[in-house]
Amino acid sequence: MRLTGELDRDALRAALAEVVARHESLRTVFPDVDGMPCQQVLAPETAVPQLAVTSTTEAELPDVLASAARHAFDLATEPPLRAQLFTLSTEKHALLVVVHHIAGDGWSLGPLSRELTEAYAAWTRGHAPKWSPLPVQYADYTLWQNELLGDQNDPDSLFATQIDYWTHALADLPDHLTLPTDRPRPAVMTYRGDYLTVDIDPELHLRLADFARASGASLFMVLQAGLAALLTRLGGGEDIPLGSPIAGRTDQALNHLIGFFVNTLVLRTDTSGDPTFGDLVQRVRETNLAAYAHQDVPFEHLVELLNPTRTLSHHPLFQTMLALQNAPETEFELPGLRAGVELGRTGTAKFDLFFSLAERRGERGEPQGITGAVEYSSDIYDASTVRDLFDRWVAVAGCGRGGSRQVARAASTSSRPRNAGGLSWSSTTPPWLCPTPPSASCSRGR
Repeated sequence: MRLTGELDRDALRAALAEVVARHESLRTVFPDVDGMPCQQVLAPETAVPQLAVTSTTEAELPDVLASAARHAFDLATEPPLRAQLFTLSTEKHALLVVVHHIAGDGWSLGPLSRELTEAYAAWTRGHAPKWSPLPVQYADYTLWQNELLGDQNDPDSLFATQIDYWTHALADLPDHLTLPTDRPRPAVMTYRGDYLTVDIDPELHLRLADFARASGASLFMVLQAGLAALLTRLGGGEDIPLGSPIAGRTDQALNHLIGFFVNTLVLRTDTSGDPTFGDLVQRVRETNLAAYAHQDVPFEHLVELLNPTRTLSHHPLFQTMLALQNAPETEFELPGLRAGVELGRTGTAKFDLFFSLAERRGERGEPQGITGAVEYSSDIYDASTVRDLFDRWVAVAGCGRGGSRQVARAASTSSRPRNAGGLSWSSTTPPWLCPTPPSASCSRGR
Protein backbone atom coordinates (compact mmCIF):
# COMPACT_ATOMS: atom_id res chain seq x y z
CA MET A 1 0.00 0.00 0.00
CA ARG A 2 1.52 3.35 -1.09
CA LEU A 3 0.98 6.15 1.43
CA THR A 4 1.55 9.82 0.68
CA GLY A 5 1.23 12.44 3.39
CA GLU A 6 1.98 12.79 7.08
CA LEU A 7 1.94 9.29 8.57
CA ASP A 8 1.35 8.74 12.29
CA ARG A 9 3.52 5.70 12.94
CA ASP A 10 2.34 5.25 16.53
CA ALA A 11 -1.28 5.23 15.37
CA LEU A 12 -0.39 2.69 12.67
CA ARG A 13 1.28 0.39 15.22
CA ALA A 14 -1.72 0.69 17.54
CA ALA A 15 -4.12 0.00 14.67
CA LEU A 16 -2.27 -3.17 13.69
CA ALA A 17 -2.36 -4.32 17.31
CA GLU A 18 -6.12 -3.67 17.50
CA VAL A 19 -6.84 -5.77 14.42
CA VAL A 20 -4.64 -8.65 15.61
CA ALA A 21 -6.30 -8.55 19.05
CA ARG A 22 -9.75 -8.61 17.44
CA HIS A 23 -9.13 -11.70 15.27
CA GLU A 24 -7.88 -14.86 16.97
CA SER A 25 -6.76 -16.22 13.60
CA LEU A 26 -4.05 -13.53 13.43
CA ARG A 27 -2.58 -14.52 16.79
CA THR A 28 -2.67 -18.29 16.44
CA VAL A 29 0.51 -20.38 16.35
CA PHE A 30 0.87 -24.11 15.69
CA PRO A 31 3.51 -25.71 17.93
CA ASP A 32 4.25 -29.43 17.64
CA VAL A 33 2.72 -31.61 20.34
CA ASP A 34 3.78 -35.25 20.12
CA GLY A 35 4.70 -34.75 16.48
CA MET A 36 1.42 -33.11 15.50
CA PRO A 37 0.77 -29.36 15.04
CA CYS A 38 -1.56 -28.01 17.71
CA GLN A 39 -3.53 -24.77 17.52
CA GLN A 40 -2.64 -22.25 20.23
CA VAL A 41 -4.29 -18.82 20.43
CA LEU A 42 -1.94 -16.26 21.95
CA ALA A 43 -3.05 -13.52 24.30
CA PRO A 44 -3.37 -10.16 22.51
CA GLU A 45 -0.54 -8.58 24.48
CA THR A 46 1.90 -11.32 23.42
CA ALA A 47 0.99 -11.16 19.73
CA VAL A 48 1.42 -7.43 19.05
CA PRO A 49 2.94 -7.15 15.56
CA GLN A 50 6.25 -5.36 15.32
CA LEU A 51 6.19 -2.66 12.64
CA ALA A 52 9.67 -2.79 11.16
CA VAL A 53 10.68 0.50 9.52
CA THR A 54 13.23 0.54 6.69
CA SER A 55 14.51 3.47 4.66
CA THR A 56 14.80 2.80 0.95
CA THR A 57 14.65 4.46 -2.47
CA GLU A 58 12.13 4.30 -5.30
CA ALA A 59 14.61 2.29 -7.37
CA GLU A 60 15.21 -0.23 -4.60
CA LEU A 61 11.58 -0.52 -3.51
CA PRO A 62 10.40 -3.30 -5.91
CA ASP A 63 13.22 -5.61 -4.84
CA VAL A 64 12.86 -5.01 -1.10
CA LEU A 65 9.08 -5.47 -1.33
CA ALA A 66 9.48 -8.73 -3.24
CA SER A 67 12.01 -10.00 -0.72
CA ALA A 68 9.83 -9.08 2.24
CA ALA A 69 6.74 -10.61 0.64
CA ARG A 70 8.55 -13.96 0.44
CA HIS A 71 9.03 -14.08 4.22
CA ALA A 72 8.90 -17.69 5.47
CA PHE A 73 6.80 -17.87 8.63
CA ASP A 74 7.74 -20.23 11.46
CA LEU A 75 4.16 -21.09 12.32
CA ALA A 76 5.19 -22.99 15.43
CA THR A 77 6.17 -19.77 17.17
CA GLU A 78 5.40 -16.81 14.90
CA PRO A 79 1.95 -15.21 14.53
CA PRO A 80 0.83 -15.30 10.88
CA LEU A 81 0.77 -11.53 10.26
CA ARG A 82 3.84 -9.45 9.54
CA ALA A 83 3.96 -5.71 8.78
CA GLN A 84 6.81 -3.61 7.39
CA LEU A 85 6.96 0.08 6.58
CA PHE A 86 9.36 1.28 3.90
CA THR A 87 10.05 5.02 3.92
CA LEU A 88 11.10 6.82 0.77
CA SER A 89 10.88 10.36 2.23
CA THR A 90 9.16 12.15 5.10
CA GLU A 91 5.83 11.97 3.23
CA LYS A 92 6.20 8.92 1.00
CA HIS A 93 5.89 5.40 2.37
CA ALA A 94 5.01 1.85 1.35
CA LEU A 95 3.25 -0.40 3.86
CA LEU A 96 3.53 -4.14 3.30
CA VAL A 97 1.24 -6.45 5.29
CA VAL A 98 1.88 -10.16 4.76
CA VAL A 99 -0.64 -12.70 6.08
CA HIS A 100 0.10 -16.41 5.88
CA HIS A 101 -2.58 -18.29 3.95
CA ILE A 102 -3.31 -20.43 7.01
CA ALA A 103 -4.83 -17.34 8.64
CA GLY A 104 -6.45 -15.47 5.77
CA ASP A 105 -7.87 -15.68 2.26
CA GLY A 106 -8.72 -13.16 -0.45
CA TRP A 107 -12.03 -12.23 1.16
CA SER A 108 -10.16 -11.47 4.40
CA LEU A 109 -8.52 -8.46 2.77
CA GLY A 110 -11.87 -6.66 3.02
CA PRO A 111 -12.26 -6.76 6.82
CA LEU A 112 -8.50 -6.37 7.28
CA SER A 113 -8.34 -3.15 5.26
CA ARG A 114 -11.58 -1.77 6.66
CA GLU A 115 -10.67 -2.36 10.28
CA LEU A 116 -7.11 -1.16 9.86
CA THR A 117 -8.52 2.06 8.40
CA GLU A 118 -11.03 2.48 11.24
CA ALA A 119 -8.47 1.73 13.94
CA TYR A 120 -5.87 4.10 12.46
CA ALA A 121 -8.44 6.90 12.21
CA ALA A 122 -9.46 6.34 15.84
CA TRP A 123 -5.92 6.32 17.17
CA THR A 124 -5.01 9.51 15.29
CA ARG A 125 -7.76 11.07 17.45
CA GLY A 126 -6.23 9.55 20.56
CA HIS A 127 -8.58 6.68 21.38
CA ALA A 128 -9.26 3.03 20.51
CA PRO A 129 -11.89 2.14 17.89
CA LYS A 130 -15.39 1.52 19.21
CA TRP A 131 -16.18 -1.87 17.77
CA SER A 132 -18.90 -4.32 18.68
CA PRO A 133 -17.51 -7.76 19.58
CA LEU A 134 -17.32 -10.24 16.72
CA PRO A 135 -20.21 -12.74 16.92
CA VAL A 136 -17.88 -15.69 16.26
CA GLN A 137 -14.17 -16.45 15.93
CA TYR A 138 -12.45 -18.77 13.46
CA ALA A 139 -12.25 -21.59 16.01
CA ASP A 140 -16.06 -21.46 16.33
CA TYR A 141 -16.31 -21.96 12.57
CA THR A 142 -14.02 -25.00 12.61
CA LEU A 143 -16.09 -26.64 15.35
CA TRP A 144 -19.32 -25.88 13.48
CA GLN A 145 -17.91 -27.26 10.22
CA ASN A 146 -16.81 -30.50 11.89
CA GLU A 147 -20.26 -30.88 13.43
CA LEU A 148 -21.95 -30.13 10.09
CA LEU A 149 -19.89 -32.62 8.08
CA GLY A 150 -20.05 -35.40 10.63
CA ASP A 151 -18.05 -38.61 10.59
CA GLN A 152 -16.89 -39.70 7.15
CA ASN A 153 -17.32 -43.31 8.27
CA ASP A 154 -21.03 -42.69 8.86
CA PRO A 155 -22.72 -43.37 5.50
CA ASP A 156 -25.55 -40.98 6.37
CA SER A 157 -23.24 -38.06 7.19
CA LEU A 158 -22.88 -35.02 4.95
CA PHE A 159 -19.16 -35.77 4.69
CA ALA A 160 -19.78 -39.29 3.36
CA THR A 161 -22.43 -38.03 0.92
CA GLN A 162 -20.13 -35.39 -0.50
CA ILE A 163 -17.18 -37.77 -0.71
CA ASP A 164 -19.34 -40.17 -2.71
CA TYR A 165 -20.25 -37.36 -5.11
CA TRP A 166 -16.63 -36.35 -5.71
CA THR A 167 -15.45 -39.94 -6.06
CA HIS A 168 -17.84 -40.40 -8.97
CA ALA A 169 -17.53 -36.88 -10.42
CA LEU A 170 -13.73 -37.10 -10.70
CA ALA A 171 -13.41 -40.77 -11.66
CA ASP A 172 -10.83 -41.34 -14.43
CA LEU A 173 -9.73 -37.70 -14.34
CA PRO A 174 -6.79 -36.98 -16.66
CA ASP A 175 -3.48 -37.04 -14.81
CA HIS A 176 -2.60 -33.70 -16.42
CA LEU A 177 -3.39 -31.77 -19.57
CA THR A 178 -0.85 -31.83 -22.38
CA LEU A 179 -0.67 -28.26 -23.64
CA PRO A 180 1.95 -26.43 -25.70
CA THR A 181 4.53 -24.66 -23.54
CA ASP A 182 7.67 -22.61 -24.13
CA ARG A 183 9.85 -25.15 -22.31
CA PRO A 184 9.49 -28.82 -21.40
CA ARG A 185 7.94 -29.44 -18.02
CA PRO A 186 10.73 -30.15 -15.50
CA ALA A 187 10.68 -33.27 -13.36
CA VAL A 188 10.55 -31.01 -10.32
CA MET A 189 8.79 -27.64 -10.59
CA THR A 190 10.59 -24.73 -8.93
CA TYR A 191 7.35 -22.71 -8.44
CA ARG A 192 9.04 -19.66 -9.92
CA GLY A 193 6.44 -17.42 -11.47
CA ASP A 194 5.23 -14.00 -12.48
CA TYR A 195 1.99 -12.37 -13.56
CA LEU A 196 0.43 -10.18 -16.23
CA THR A 197 -2.30 -7.65 -15.52
CA VAL A 198 -5.24 -8.08 -17.88
CA ASP A 199 -8.35 -6.16 -18.89
CA ILE A 200 -11.63 -6.76 -20.76
CA ASP A 201 -13.46 -3.64 -21.90
CA PRO A 202 -16.99 -2.67 -20.76
CA GLU A 203 -18.61 -3.42 -24.13
CA LEU A 204 -17.51 -7.06 -24.19
CA HIS A 205 -18.23 -7.36 -20.47
CA LEU A 206 -21.82 -6.29 -21.17
CA ARG A 207 -22.23 -8.74 -24.05
CA LEU A 208 -20.85 -11.62 -22.01
CA ALA A 209 -23.06 -10.74 -19.04
CA ASP A 210 -26.14 -10.56 -21.30
CA PHE A 211 -25.32 -13.94 -22.84
CA ALA A 212 -24.85 -15.46 -19.39
CA ARG A 213 -28.20 -14.07 -18.23
CA ALA A 214 -30.00 -15.34 -21.33
CA SER A 215 -28.45 -18.77 -20.79
CA GLY A 216 -29.47 -18.97 -17.15
CA ALA A 217 -25.78 -19.19 -16.29
CA SER A 218 -23.27 -17.00 -14.49
CA LEU A 219 -20.55 -14.94 -16.14
CA PHE A 220 -18.03 -17.29 -14.55
CA MET A 221 -19.66 -20.25 -16.31
CA VAL A 222 -19.40 -18.51 -19.69
CA LEU A 223 -15.73 -17.72 -19.11
CA GLN A 224 -15.07 -21.27 -17.95
CA ALA A 225 -16.72 -22.70 -21.06
CA GLY A 226 -14.56 -20.47 -23.25
CA LEU A 227 -11.38 -21.50 -21.42
CA ALA A 228 -12.24 -25.20 -21.62
CA ALA A 229 -12.95 -24.87 -25.35
CA LEU A 230 -9.63 -23.10 -25.86
CA LEU A 231 -7.63 -25.72 -23.96
CA THR A 232 -9.32 -28.43 -26.03
CA ARG A 233 -8.35 -26.62 -29.23
CA LEU A 234 -4.75 -26.35 -28.00
CA GLY A 235 -4.54 -30.12 -27.67
CA GLY A 236 -5.62 -30.60 -24.06
CA GLY A 237 -8.24 -33.22 -24.94
CA GLU A 238 -11.99 -33.21 -24.37
CA ASP A 239 -11.95 -33.72 -20.59
CA ILE A 240 -10.84 -30.42 -19.06
CA PRO A 241 -10.46 -30.11 -15.26
CA LEU A 242 -10.04 -26.60 -13.88
CA GLY A 243 -9.52 -25.57 -10.30
CA SER A 244 -11.64 -22.79 -8.85
CA PRO A 245 -11.72 -21.25 -5.38
CA ILE A 246 -15.03 -20.95 -3.54
CA ALA A 247 -15.40 -18.50 -0.67
CA GLY A 248 -16.78 -21.00 1.85
CA ARG A 249 -18.48 -18.26 3.87
CA THR A 250 -21.90 -19.84 3.97
CA ASP A 251 -23.14 -17.77 6.92
CA GLN A 252 -23.31 -13.96 7.12
CA ALA A 253 -21.62 -14.06 10.52
CA LEU A 254 -18.43 -15.16 8.75
CA ASN A 255 -18.27 -12.23 6.32
CA HIS A 256 -16.45 -9.96 8.77
CA LEU A 257 -13.94 -12.54 9.96
CA ILE A 258 -10.31 -12.77 8.93
CA GLY A 259 -9.54 -16.44 8.37
CA PHE A 260 -9.00 -19.18 5.83
CA PHE A 261 -12.46 -20.21 4.66
CA VAL A 262 -11.81 -20.69 0.95
CA ASN A 263 -11.91 -24.16 -0.54
CA THR A 264 -10.82 -25.35 -3.98
CA LEU A 265 -13.24 -27.15 -6.29
CA VAL A 266 -12.29 -29.22 -9.31
CA LEU A 267 -14.68 -28.26 -12.12
CA ARG A 268 -14.64 -30.78 -14.95
CA THR A 269 -15.80 -29.79 -18.44
CA ASP A 270 -16.70 -32.28 -21.16
CA THR A 271 -16.12 -30.67 -24.55
CA SER A 272 -16.75 -33.84 -26.61
CA GLY A 273 -19.49 -34.43 -29.16
CA ASP A 274 -19.22 -31.21 -31.18
CA PRO A 275 -21.43 -29.06 -28.88
CA THR A 276 -22.46 -25.53 -29.67
CA PHE A 277 -21.04 -22.91 -27.34
CA GLY A 278 -24.46 -22.51 -25.78
CA ASP A 279 -24.66 -26.27 -25.16
CA LEU A 280 -21.19 -26.20 -23.63
CA VAL A 281 -22.25 -23.43 -21.24
CA GLN A 282 -25.21 -25.57 -20.18
CA ARG A 283 -22.90 -28.50 -19.52
CA VAL A 284 -20.70 -26.26 -17.41
CA ARG A 285 -23.75 -24.92 -15.55
CA GLU A 286 -25.02 -28.39 -14.67
CA THR A 287 -21.60 -29.60 -13.49
CA ASN A 288 -20.82 -26.47 -11.50
CA LEU A 289 -24.15 -26.36 -9.67
CA ALA A 290 -23.62 -29.94 -8.53
CA ALA A 291 -20.09 -29.09 -7.41
CA TYR A 292 -21.28 -26.05 -5.46
CA ALA A 293 -23.81 -28.24 -3.66
CA HIS A 294 -20.92 -30.47 -2.51
CA GLN A 295 -18.38 -27.78 -1.70
CA ASP A 296 -17.54 -28.65 1.91
CA VAL A 297 -14.99 -31.46 1.52
CA PRO A 298 -11.53 -29.84 1.89
CA PHE A 299 -9.47 -30.09 -1.29
CA GLU A 300 -6.51 -31.57 0.62
CA HIS A 301 -8.72 -34.40 1.90
CA LEU A 302 -10.03 -34.99 -1.60
CA VAL A 303 -6.47 -35.39 -2.93
CA GLU A 304 -5.70 -37.93 -0.21
CA LEU A 305 -8.92 -39.80 -0.97
CA LEU A 306 -8.55 -39.92 -4.76
CA ASN A 307 -4.81 -40.55 -4.49
CA PRO A 308 -3.76 -39.32 -7.95
CA THR A 309 -0.29 -40.08 -9.24
CA ARG A 310 2.08 -38.23 -6.93
CA THR A 311 4.65 -36.17 -8.77
CA LEU A 312 6.66 -33.01 -8.24
CA SER A 313 6.22 -31.98 -11.87
CA HIS A 314 2.63 -30.68 -11.66
CA HIS A 315 -0.25 -29.85 -9.31
CA PRO A 316 -2.63 -32.75 -8.50
CA LEU A 317 -6.06 -33.00 -10.18
CA PHE A 318 -5.70 -29.74 -12.15
CA GLN A 319 -2.98 -27.39 -13.34
CA THR A 320 -5.03 -24.35 -14.40
CA MET A 321 -7.02 -22.26 -11.91
CA LEU A 322 -9.85 -19.86 -12.78
CA ALA A 323 -11.41 -17.35 -10.38
CA LEU A 324 -13.93 -14.55 -10.84
CA GLN A 325 -13.58 -12.74 -7.55
CA ASN A 326 -16.72 -11.51 -5.81
CA ALA A 327 -15.16 -10.34 -2.54
CA PRO A 328 -15.82 -6.72 -1.53
CA GLU A 329 -13.30 -4.28 -2.98
CA THR A 330 -10.33 -3.50 -0.78
CA GLU A 331 -10.02 0.22 -0.11
CA PHE A 332 -7.88 2.19 2.33
CA GLU A 333 -8.90 5.73 3.27
CA LEU A 334 -6.51 6.87 5.97
CA PRO A 335 -7.00 10.40 7.36
CA GLY A 336 -4.38 12.84 6.13
CA LEU A 337 -2.98 10.34 3.62
CA ARG A 338 -3.47 9.38 0.01
CA ALA A 339 -3.44 5.59 -0.13
CA GLY A 340 -3.20 3.29 -3.10
CA VAL A 341 -3.24 -0.51 -2.98
CA GLU A 342 -0.93 -2.32 -5.39
CA LEU A 343 -0.67 -6.00 -6.23
CA GLY A 344 2.40 -7.49 -4.58
CA ARG A 345 4.93 -9.57 -6.45
CA THR A 346 6.46 -12.69 -4.91
CA GLY A 347 8.09 -14.25 -7.97
CA THR A 348 6.19 -17.48 -7.39
CA ALA A 349 3.30 -19.45 -8.94
CA LYS A 350 1.42 -22.41 -7.43
CA PHE A 351 -0.13 -23.51 -10.73
CA ASP A 352 0.80 -23.60 -14.40
CA LEU A 353 -1.78 -20.85 -14.99
CA PHE A 354 -4.05 -18.93 -12.63
CA PHE A 355 -6.61 -16.58 -14.22
CA SER A 356 -7.87 -14.29 -11.45
CA LEU A 357 -10.47 -11.75 -12.59
CA ALA A 358 -12.88 -9.30 -11.00
CA GLU A 359 -15.87 -7.42 -12.41
CA ARG A 360 -16.20 -3.66 -12.23
CA ARG A 361 -19.80 -2.54 -11.81
CA GLY A 362 -21.38 0.90 -11.77
CA GLU A 363 -23.74 2.31 -9.16
CA ARG A 364 -26.72 0.62 -10.86
CA GLY A 365 -24.86 -2.63 -11.38
CA GLU A 366 -24.03 -1.97 -15.02
CA PRO A 367 -20.92 -3.77 -16.38
CA GLN A 368 -17.87 -1.50 -16.52
CA GLY A 369 -15.19 -3.98 -17.54
CA ILE A 370 -13.25 -6.87 -16.09
CA THR A 371 -9.76 -6.57 -14.64
CA GLY A 372 -7.38 -9.02 -13.10
CA ALA A 373 -4.11 -10.89 -13.43
CA VAL A 374 -2.81 -14.09 -14.95
CA GLU A 375 -0.19 -15.76 -12.78
CA TYR A 376 1.97 -18.27 -14.62
CA SER A 377 4.78 -20.71 -14.00
CA SER A 378 8.07 -19.39 -15.32
CA ASP A 379 9.31 -22.98 -15.51
CA ILE A 380 7.23 -23.56 -18.64
CA TYR A 381 5.79 -20.24 -19.88
CA ASP A 382 7.03 -16.88 -21.11
CA ALA A 383 5.05 -13.68 -20.65
CA SER A 384 4.39 -13.28 -24.38
CA THR A 385 2.84 -16.73 -24.61
CA VAL A 386 0.57 -16.11 -21.63
CA ARG A 387 -0.49 -12.80 -23.14
CA ASP A 388 -1.39 -14.55 -26.38
CA LEU A 389 -3.24 -17.25 -24.47
CA PHE A 390 -5.38 -14.70 -22.64
CA ASP A 391 -6.23 -12.86 -25.86
CA ARG A 392 -7.29 -16.09 -27.50
CA TRP A 393 -9.43 -17.07 -24.49
CA VAL A 394 -11.29 -13.75 -24.64
CA ALA A 395 -11.72 -14.29 -28.38
CA VAL A 396 -13.34 -17.67 -27.76
CA ALA A 397 -15.74 -16.35 -25.14
CA GLY A 398 -16.50 -13.18 -27.11
CA CYS A 399 -17.08 -14.81 -30.48
CA GLY A 400 -18.90 -17.82 -29.05
CA ARG A 401 -21.37 -15.74 -27.07
CA GLY A 402 -24.04 -16.16 -29.77
CA GLY A 403 -24.38 -19.72 -28.52
CA SER A 404 -25.09 -21.47 -31.82
CA ARG A 405 -21.52 -21.91 -33.11
CA GLN A 406 -20.07 -25.42 -32.96
CA VAL A 407 -17.09 -25.76 -30.64
CA ALA A 408 -15.28 -28.21 -32.90
CA ARG A 409 -16.31 -26.97 -36.37
CA ALA A 410 -13.35 -26.93 -38.73
CA ALA A 411 -12.14 -23.52 -39.79
CA SER A 412 -10.58 -22.40 -42.99
CA THR A 413 -6.90 -21.64 -42.82
CA SER A 414 -7.50 -17.96 -43.44
CA SER A 415 -9.71 -17.65 -40.36
CA ARG A 416 -7.18 -19.05 -37.93
CA PRO A 417 -5.41 -16.70 -35.57
CA ARG A 418 -1.71 -16.12 -36.12
CA ASN A 419 0.47 -18.47 -34.07
CA ALA A 420 2.54 -16.74 -31.42
CA GLY A 421 4.65 -17.67 -28.44
CA GLY A 422 4.60 -21.38 -27.66
CA LEU A 423 1.00 -21.94 -28.72
CA SER A 424 -0.32 -23.59 -31.85
CA TRP A 425 -3.84 -24.44 -32.91
CA SER A 426 -5.13 -27.94 -33.53
CA SER A 427 -6.31 -28.82 -37.03
CA THR A 428 -9.96 -28.19 -36.14
CA THR A 429 -10.03 -24.60 -34.98
CA PRO A 430 -13.60 -23.24 -34.66
CA PRO A 431 -14.45 -20.25 -36.85
CA TRP A 432 -15.63 -18.21 -33.87
CA LEU A 433 -12.06 -17.88 -32.57
CA CYS A 434 -11.54 -14.20 -33.41
CA PRO A 435 -8.06 -13.55 -34.83
CA THR A 436 -7.64 -10.17 -33.16
CA PRO A 437 -9.77 -9.47 -30.08
CA PRO A 438 -9.71 -5.67 -29.79
CA SER A 439 -11.45 -5.69 -26.43
CA ALA A 440 -8.79 -7.40 -24.33
CA SER A 441 -5.44 -6.12 -23.29
CA CYS A 442 -2.52 -7.34 -21.23
CA SER A 443 0.48 -5.74 -19.62
CA ARG A 444 3.24 -6.80 -17.32
CA GLY A 445 2.27 -6.29 -13.69
CA ARG A 446 3.89 -3.23 -12.20
